[in-house]
Amino acid sequence: MQIDKFSDYALRVLMVLAVSAPNRVSVRKIADTFNISENHVAKIATALVREGYVHSQRGRAGGLSLVAEPHQISLGEVLRRVKKTPPVAECFGEGNTCRIMPACGLRGPLKEAQEAFYATLDSYTLADITRQPKALVGLLG
Repeated sequence: MQIDKFSDYALRVLMVLAVSAPNRVSVRKIADTFNISENHVAKIATALVREGYVHSQRGRAGGLSLVAEPHQISLGEVLRRVKKTPPVAECFGEGNTCRIMPACGLRGPLKEAQEAFYATLDSYTLADITRQPKALVGLLG
């Protein structure tokens, strides 16, 4: 399995918010931290707000903050909800044109591997990956 850039940065945004809590963090600050466009971070933030992980407040004192405590946010769940890449194989997506699908034995093992990937990430939370907040804050600037 591969995590797309959108999902990768979604996890990074959540990490920044976790180590910055209870303070809000601006989209601009996050974009500058990771050297990516504000527009891209805004799209990620919109997805995280829509999925219920992040609260966004406009205005001078605005910014992004977590809705829940880091220990309540499962990495597997986040990735399932924000992942933008196509499925692991064509037979899992829409518009399947694979000629051998009715007799193919590959779908089962691929499905099992995909579920194992998510099951592993389900056992980790945002708190697990932000156990060194001081070090992360130092690296984030």
